Amino acid sequence: MMFKGMPVSAEIDKVPRIGVLPRSASTDSKIRWFEAPGFNAMHAINAWEEGDEEIILVAPNAISIENLVHNIEKVHFSLEKVRINLRNSSVTRTTLSQKNLELGSINPSYVGKRNRYAYMGIGEMIPKMSGVVKIDLELVCEVSRRLYGAGCFGGEPLFVAKDGASEEDDGYIVSYVHDEKSGASRFVVMDAKSQTLDVVATVKLPRRVPYGFHGLFVKDGDIREIY
Repeated sequence: MMFKGMPVSAEIDKVPRIGVLPRSASTDSKIRWFEAPGFNAMHAINAWEEGDEEIILVAPNAISIENLVHNIEKVHFSLEKVRINLRNSSVTRTTLSQKNLELGSINPSYVGKRNRYAYMGIGEMIPKMSGVVKIDLELVCEVSRRLYGAGCFGGEPLFVAKDGASEEDDGYIVSYVHDEKSGASRFVVMDAKSQTLDVVATVKLPRRVPYGFHGLFVKDGDIREIY
Protein backbone atom coordinates (compact mmCIF):
# COMPACT_ATOMS: atom_id res chain seq x y z
CA MET A 1 0.00 0.00 0.00
CA MET A 2 2.88 2.37 0.74
CA PHE A 3 4.35 2.12 -2.74
CA LYS A 4 1.55 0.97 -5.03
CA GLY A 5 -1.50 2.89 -3.79
CA MET A 6 -4.83 1.41 -2.76
CA PRO A 7 -5.14 -2.40 -2.76
CA VAL A 8 -8.43 -2.16 -4.69
CA SER A 9 -9.37 -1.25 -8.23
CA ALA A 10 -12.58 -0.36 -10.06
CA GLU A 11 -13.94 -1.00 -13.52
CA ILE A 12 -16.07 2.11 -13.87
CA ASP A 13 -17.72 0.94 -17.09
CA LYS A 14 -19.52 -1.83 -15.20
CA VAL A 15 -22.77 -1.46 -13.22
CA PRO A 16 -22.52 -2.20 -9.46
CA ARG A 17 -24.61 -5.12 -8.22
CA ILE A 18 -25.91 -6.24 -4.84
CA GLY A 19 -26.05 -9.95 -4.09
CA VAL A 20 -28.79 -11.42 -1.91
CA LEU A 21 -28.31 -14.93 -0.56
CA PRO A 22 -31.21 -16.61 1.30
CA ARG A 23 -30.44 -17.56 4.89
CA SER A 24 -31.47 -21.14 4.12
CA ALA A 25 -29.23 -21.48 1.05
CA SER A 26 -26.79 -24.39 1.11
CA THR A 27 -24.88 -23.31 -2.02
CA ASP A 28 -24.00 -20.03 -3.72
CA SER A 29 -26.22 -20.98 -6.65
CA LYS A 30 -29.15 -19.48 -4.72
CA ILE A 31 -27.71 -15.97 -4.80
CA ARG A 32 -29.65 -13.29 -6.69
CA TRP A 33 -28.01 -10.20 -8.18
CA PHE A 34 -29.63 -6.78 -8.38
CA GLU A 35 -28.16 -3.92 -10.38
CA ALA A 36 -27.65 -0.67 -8.44
CA PRO A 37 -26.17 1.96 -10.79
CA GLY A 38 -24.05 4.53 -8.96
CA PHE A 39 -24.02 2.62 -5.68
CA ASN A 40 -20.42 1.98 -4.58
CA ALA A 41 -20.38 0.72 -1.00
CA MET A 42 -17.27 -0.38 0.88
CA HIS A 43 -18.88 -1.04 4.28
CA ALA A 44 -22.44 -2.14 5.08
CA ILE A 45 -23.91 -0.69 8.27
CA ASN A 46 -26.84 -3.09 8.53
CA ALA A 47 -29.39 -5.02 6.47
CA TRP A 48 -32.70 -6.66 7.29
CA GLU A 49 -35.82 -8.18 5.78
CA GLU A 50 -39.15 -6.37 5.64
CA GLY A 51 -41.76 -9.03 5.09
CA ASP A 52 -41.10 -11.69 2.47
CA GLU A 53 -40.54 -9.36 -0.46
CA GLU A 54 -38.07 -6.64 0.55
CA ILE A 55 -34.51 -6.33 1.78
CA ILE A 56 -33.26 -3.08 3.33
CA LEU A 57 -29.55 -2.23 3.21
CA VAL A 58 -27.95 0.79 4.92
CA ALA A 59 -24.46 1.74 3.76
CA PRO A 60 -22.23 4.72 2.89
CA ASN A 61 -21.99 5.23 -0.87
CA ALA A 62 -18.78 6.50 -2.47
CA ILE A 63 -20.00 9.31 -4.73
CA SER A 64 -16.90 9.13 -6.94
CA ILE A 65 -15.43 5.64 -7.16
CA GLU A 66 -12.48 7.07 -9.11
CA ASN A 67 -11.38 9.07 -6.06
CA LEU A 68 -11.73 6.03 -3.81
CA VAL A 69 -9.17 4.19 -5.91
CA HIS A 70 -6.80 6.96 -6.97
CA ASN A 71 -7.28 9.92 -4.62
CA ILE A 72 -8.87 8.71 -1.38
CA GLU A 73 -8.43 12.04 0.46
CA LYS A 74 -10.95 13.56 -1.97
CA VAL A 75 -13.57 10.82 -1.80
CA HIS A 76 -17.02 11.76 -0.44
CA PHE A 77 -19.54 9.31 0.98
CA SER A 78 -23.29 9.77 1.40
CA LEU A 79 -25.23 7.53 3.78
CA GLU A 80 -27.99 5.71 1.90
CA LYS A 81 -30.85 3.29 2.50
CA VAL A 82 -31.29 0.81 -0.34
CA ARG A 83 -34.61 -1.01 -0.77
CA ILE A 84 -34.47 -4.23 -2.82
CA ASN A 85 -37.79 -5.68 -3.98
CA LEU A 86 -37.40 -9.44 -4.37
CA ARG A 87 -40.68 -9.76 -6.25
CA ASN A 88 -40.12 -7.31 -9.13
CA SER A 89 -36.30 -6.98 -8.81
CA SER A 90 -36.47 -3.19 -8.42
CA VAL A 91 -33.85 -1.26 -6.43
CA THR A 92 -34.62 2.15 -4.94
CA ARG A 93 -32.27 4.36 -2.91
CA THR A 94 -32.88 7.06 -0.32
CA THR A 95 -30.19 9.46 0.89
CA LEU A 96 -30.09 9.57 4.70
CA SER A 97 -27.26 12.11 4.93
CA GLN A 98 -25.19 13.98 2.37
CA LYS A 99 -22.40 14.63 4.88
CA ASN A 100 -19.15 12.73 4.38
CA LEU A 101 -19.86 9.81 6.73
CA GLU A 102 -18.10 6.43 6.89
CA LEU A 103 -16.76 3.73 9.22
CA GLY A 104 -20.06 3.39 11.07
CA SER A 105 -21.47 0.95 13.61
CA ILE A 106 -24.73 0.00 15.29
CA ASN A 107 -25.80 -1.81 18.43
CA PRO A 108 -24.53 -5.33 17.56
CA SER A 109 -27.70 -6.87 19.02
CA TYR A 110 -29.55 -5.44 16.00
CA VAL A 111 -27.33 -6.84 13.25
CA GLY A 112 -29.61 -8.38 10.62
CA LYS A 113 -32.68 -6.81 12.24
CA ARG A 114 -34.45 -3.49 11.75
CA ASN A 115 -32.65 -0.86 13.80
CA ARG A 116 -33.06 2.86 14.36
CA TYR A 117 -29.63 4.34 15.10
CA ALA A 118 -26.30 4.38 13.31
CA TYR A 119 -23.10 5.95 14.64
CA MET A 120 -20.93 7.32 11.84
CA GLY A 121 -17.48 8.84 11.63
CA ILE A 122 -17.37 12.35 10.13
CA GLY A 123 -14.88 12.20 7.30
CA GLU A 124 -12.54 15.18 7.41
CA MET A 125 -10.27 13.44 4.94
CA ILE A 126 -10.89 9.70 4.72
CA PRO A 127 -9.90 7.76 6.79
CA LYS A 128 -9.32 10.64 9.27
CA MET A 129 -12.54 11.22 11.22
CA SER A 130 -13.03 14.65 12.80
CA GLY A 131 -15.92 13.48 14.98
CA VAL A 132 -18.94 11.21 15.24
CA VAL A 133 -22.65 11.64 14.51
CA LYS A 134 -25.71 9.69 15.58
CA ILE A 135 -28.17 9.17 12.72
CA ASP A 136 -31.85 8.33 13.22
CA LEU A 137 -32.65 5.96 10.35
CA GLU A 138 -36.41 6.23 10.91
CA LEU A 139 -36.67 10.03 11.08
CA VAL A 140 -33.86 10.36 8.50
CA CYS A 141 -31.93 12.98 10.43
CA GLU A 142 -28.86 13.64 12.55
CA VAL A 143 -29.85 13.66 16.21
CA SER A 144 -26.49 14.34 17.88
CA ARG A 145 -22.81 14.86 17.14
CA ARG A 146 -19.42 15.42 18.73
CA LEU A 147 -16.33 16.91 17.13
CA TYR A 148 -12.91 15.94 18.48
CA GLY A 149 -11.43 19.44 18.17
CA ALA A 150 -8.95 21.22 15.92
CA GLY A 151 -6.17 18.94 14.72
CA CYS A 152 -7.72 15.88 16.40
CA PHE A 153 -8.91 12.90 14.40
CA GLY A 154 -10.32 9.49 15.21
CA GLY A 155 -11.08 6.26 13.44
CA GLU A 156 -14.04 3.92 13.50
CA PRO A 157 -16.61 4.75 16.25
CA LEU A 158 -17.92 1.60 17.93
CA PHE A 159 -21.17 1.27 19.87
CA VAL A 160 -20.98 -0.67 23.14
CA ALA A 161 -24.26 -1.47 24.89
CA LYS A 162 -24.60 -1.17 28.66
CA ASP A 163 -25.16 -4.37 30.58
CA GLY A 164 -28.89 -4.96 30.88
CA ALA A 165 -29.75 -2.19 28.39
CA SER A 166 -33.40 -2.22 27.30
CA GLU A 167 -33.16 0.52 24.64
CA GLU A 168 -31.22 0.36 21.40
CA ASP A 169 -29.08 3.43 22.10
CA ASP A 170 -28.47 2.79 25.81
CA GLY A 171 -24.70 2.52 25.79
CA TYR A 172 -21.47 4.15 24.75
CA ILE A 173 -19.60 5.16 21.61
CA VAL A 174 -15.87 4.50 21.80
CA SER A 175 -13.05 5.54 19.49
CA TYR A 176 -9.33 6.23 19.36
CA VAL A 177 -8.50 9.91 18.90
CA HIS A 178 -5.10 11.33 17.93
CA ASP A 179 -4.00 14.95 18.37
CA GLU A 180 -1.74 15.73 15.43
CA LYS A 181 -0.43 18.93 17.07
CA SER A 182 0.72 17.44 20.38
CA GLY A 183 1.22 13.87 19.19
CA ALA A 184 -0.92 12.57 22.08
CA SER A 185 -3.50 9.82 21.62
CA ARG A 186 -6.42 8.84 23.79
CA PHE A 187 -9.25 6.33 23.98
CA VAL A 188 -12.54 8.24 24.22
CA VAL A 189 -15.82 6.97 25.69
CA MET A 190 -19.00 8.92 24.86
CA ASP A 191 -22.58 8.65 26.12
CA ALA A 192 -24.62 7.47 23.12
CA LYS A 193 -27.93 8.73 24.52
CA SER A 194 -26.82 12.28 25.34
CA GLN A 195 -27.76 15.08 22.94
CA THR A 196 -24.11 16.08 22.49
CA LEU A 197 -22.54 12.62 22.86
CA ASP A 198 -20.90 13.74 26.10
CA VAL A 199 -17.45 12.36 26.88
CA VAL A 200 -17.66 10.29 30.07
CA ALA A 201 -14.10 8.93 30.12
CA THR A 202 -10.75 9.26 28.36
CA VAL A 203 -7.69 7.04 28.62
CA LYS A 204 -4.25 8.27 27.59
CA LEU A 205 -2.54 5.86 25.21
CA PRO A 206 1.19 5.10 25.08
CA ARG A 207 1.13 5.27 21.27
CA ARG A 208 -1.31 6.09 18.47
CA VAL A 209 -3.59 3.71 16.64
CA PRO A 210 -3.47 4.25 12.84
CA TYR A 211 -6.51 5.86 11.23
CA GLY A 212 -8.88 3.51 9.44
CA PHE A 213 -8.26 0.44 11.60
CA HIS A 214 -11.41 -1.56 12.35
CA GLY A 215 -12.22 -2.50 15.92
CA LEU A 216 -14.28 -4.95 17.95
CA PHE A 217 -15.43 -4.69 21.55
CA VAL A 218 -15.24 -7.94 23.49
CA LYS A 219 -16.47 -8.29 27.07
CA ASP A 220 -14.14 -9.67 29.72
CA GLY A 221 -16.56 -12.54 30.31
CA ASP A 222 -16.43 -13.53 26.65
CA ILE A 223 -12.64 -13.63 26.72
CA ARG A 224 -12.70 -15.78 29.85
CA GLU A 225 -15.05 -18.24 28.14
CA ILE A 226 -12.60 -18.62 25.23
CA TYR A 227 -9.46 -19.00 27.32
